[in-house]
Amino acid sequence: MTGPNVNARQPDARRALVFVDRPLVTDLIQLTLNHGLFVVRAARNLAEAVAILGLWPPHMAVIDMDHDDSSDLLLRLHASNSLTRSDTPILALTRRGDLRTKLKAFELGVDDILAMPFSPEELLARSIVITRRMSGIHRPIVPTIKLGEMVIDIVSREVRDGASVVHLSGIEQSLLYLLASRGGQVVSREEILDAVWGTDLIAESNIVDRHIRGLRVKLQDDYRRPRFIATVPGRGYRFIPSFYAHHDSA
Repeated sequence: MTGPNVNARQPDARRALVFVDRPLVTDLIQLTLNHGLFVVRAARNLAEAVAILGLWPPHMAVIDMDHDDSSDLLLRLHASNSLTRSDTPILALTRRGDLRTKLKAFELGVDDILAMPFSPEELLARSIVITRRMSGIHRPIVPTIKLGEMVIDIVSREVRDGASVVHLSGIEQSLLYLLASRGGQVVSREEILDAVWGTDLIAESNIVDRHIRGLRVKLQDDYRRPRFIATVPGRGYRFIPSFYAHHDSA
């Protein structure tokens, strides 16, 4: 299956190592960053992360502090920096936003902290800031992602589909990104609730369906013959890759 199309990578794209134990979050990070400014490699475990450090030294690391091996990876990363005389910036992700957790992360040498769930534009902005600070590169942001005929501007939250332009709310953009990042795989309502609203949220049972309906209205996406978002009864929702959309409309 072909994943979402992204802009061609530029020659000086920043290499980003992603160390997160949730595939849904990893895919969301890859879709957000892989658009020209960054090229991402994800590690599922400590061994993979260490191998990437040795063969593909990153310009930035995104590390889930809730991962069991996060402290070990931070130690390995600092040791690698000492050997290469580099200073790889680290963006820490955490679901625990209390002061104690943040202070511990800073003591371990992270440069910035982002609470989960996060918005795509904040992830991009923080990633750009910490890599600029270390590298001195101040290239203008070109934050667009192409999904079939749909073009999304990350910062302005504008979606262009042909001649039409719509503006998404932060939740709607996160929903669209989350579904698109899975490349056509079904995402359950529980996974959506966890990734977009967070596990601590006690919400009404139809909050996901209600926001999906609002997103479909803005995208002019008929649920009976969807171009972008399909309902999978009893399971959840999935994003329709462009080649499926063309096939369905034939």
